[in-house]
Amino acid sequence: MTTANPSSPRRWPTTLLRCALALGGSLALMAQAQAAADTSPAQQLARFAAEAGAPGQAERGRVFFTSRHAGEWSCASCHGNPPTAAGKHASTGKPIDAMAPAANARVLTDSARVDKWFRRNCKDVLQRECSPAEKADVLAYLINLKP
Repeated sequence: MTTANPSSPRRWPTTLLRCALALGGSLALMAQAQAAADTSPAQQLARFAAEAGAPGQAERGRVFFTSRHAGEWSCASCHGNPPTAAGKHASTGKPIDAMAPAANARVLTDSARVDKWFRRNCKDVLQRECSPAEKADVLAYLINLKP
C-alpha cells in the first residue's frame, strides 16, 4: 500500500475540509468577541437617558456613586473613589476592573453585562434596582472621568 502525496488531487478534499473548519472556528471566535462588544459607553448613556427622558448629569452621578444609600455600601465601596483604577469587592476582596472608560476600554461595551451588573449592584447598594435616570447619571459621571 502506498501513501498518497499530500499535494495530490486525491488529498485536496481533506485538506480543504481542514482549512474550512479552522477558518470557521476562527470566524466563530471573532463573531463571539464582536458580540461581546456590542455597544459603547456613549451608546449606553444614550440608551438610559432615552429611558429616563432626560440627559444624565455627571455631578449627580458622582454624588450617587459616592453616597451610601439603603445599605452600608456605596458604589465607591468596591469600585473606588474615583473609579479610575482597579477596585475590590468590599466583602469578598475579589478584584474589580476600573469602571471609568478612560481607564478601561472594555468597560460598558456589552449591553447584557451592563444590565446584569447594574441590576446586581443596585440591589446591593440601594436594596432595589436603579432607575434609568440614576443609571444615566452614573454613566455620565464615569464617562467624564480621566485616568
